[in-house]
Amino acid sequence: MLDLAIILPTLNERGNLAPLVERIEGALGPDGWEVLIVDDDSKDGTADEARALAVTDRRVRVIQRIGRRGLASAAIEGFCATAAPYCAVMDADHQHDPALLPRMLASLKAGEAEICVASRFAEGASTEDWAEPEREKLSGMANAMARKLTGVELSDPMSGYFMLPTATARLLVPRLSGIGFKILLDLLATSDAPMNVKEFPLNFARRREGESKLDRAILFDFLAGLYDKTLGQLIPTRFALFGTVGALGVIVHMAVLASLLFAFEEAFTIAQGVAVLSAMSFNFWLNNWLTYRDKRLTGWGEVLRGWAGFCLTCAVGGFANVAVATLLESEGVFWALAALCGILIGSVWNFALSSRFVWGRY
Repeated sequence: MLDLAIILPTLNERGNLAPLVERIEGALGPDGWEVLIVDDDSKDGTADEARALAVTDRRVRVIQRIGRRGLASAAIEGFCATAAPYCAVMDADHQHDPALLPRMLASLKAGEAEICVASRFAEGASTEDWAEPEREKLSGMANAMARKLTGVELSDPMSGYFMLPTATARLLVPRLSGIGFKILLDLLATSDAPMNVKEFPLNFARRREGESKLDRAILFDFLAGLYDKTLGQLIPTRFALFGTVGALGVIVHMAVLASLLFAFEEAFTIAQGVAVLSAMSFNFWLNNWLTYRDKRLTGWGEVLRGWAGFCLTCAVGGFANVAVATLLESEGVFWALAALCGILIGSVWNFALSSRFVWGRY
């Protein structure tokens, strides 16, 4: 009888899969569970390795995602793809100890909790082997903010290792943001009432092999999730992030323009052109790093093509901006309001086109 699905969101984890399945079997025994590997089209052949395991082990299943990335959205697809009454989310890099799985499952079955969380910071836990003090500090700051957002007193609401009834997860799925890496925070913040949580101290280990998928933008993921849960119903989160980057780009534009005019007083046209290109390049870099982190372009060829496409998109959006503002002003609309309408139209245009043709992967 199938009791538990262990959802493993993966990106370049080929060498970690087989040893982890062995560790899960050692913890749970031979029956009653399945491993659902949700792979973001890894370049190292993780999905192929997962399929090779599935050929000889019926407990292993694979979802290979094309053009989609992100731990949160991978976990959501896992929730919807399993028939197991309970599901766990954990990393495939061996930092999460499978030995906690039986205790977490027993606690849920006994009705002791609505969700079980493996905590890096609970009493009895350890991060000694983590050896990344900067990331540990960031996690601590984010955890303090997360407790205020969710209303749940947890030592580690940013944990990536947890278990809950699958029906509960699927009930919340339509309202989850699916942004970034912190799916547990999304679940806790989306629940109508604070969930009854039980924590299990985790000895957070070093990753077995490969490189971490998280970077300093992880705090931005948290802020994006915070925005989505507060104002996301009014303005789509990704558009708000895109607009924020655009506002910063205006500052870059004016700084470059002022600097060039200070050095070359009679070269406004050239200075304006350089400022426009600088702002576009800045916006592309920051959007690629933050706004579209889950679809981030990598490699020189891919980045250069994306940059060229983004500049072309912004040029079209700029034309739409000017055309709309000019038309409204000629019809008697106050110039400032006409300009704002032009900016809004241009921003929506740039967002729609760049989302589709720069980061859409199709």
